[in-house]
Amino acid sequence: MKTRRTVLNFVGVGAAIIVFVFFAIRIFSHHSPTVDVLGSYFPAWMSCIISGLALTFIAHWIVQVCNLKPYIGPAPLIYSCLMIIFTFATWILFYQN
Repeated sequence: MKTRRTVLNFVGVGAAIIVFVFFAIRIFSHHSPTVDVLGSYFPAWMSCIISGLALTFIAHWIVQVCNLKPYIGPAPLIYSCLMIIFTFATWILFYQN
């Protein structure tokens, strides 16, 4: 039982840090919905999808490291929903006007 509390505390602190970083970046960023990459402008939704995918890989890594796999439901459903949530959160945090 003690290891489960330690894992939950670790996940809680990690989530709090991620939320803090997102809000800190949100305060200092005011971008248009296009992103300049090597002189070419890309739609912002592309960068949101890439960041959503990267954050989903990080969440998967946390699940693997903390041995939380028995506590989550069906993996394809969980990870696809996480990617959608992270993609929309990135859009709302960085590109809402």
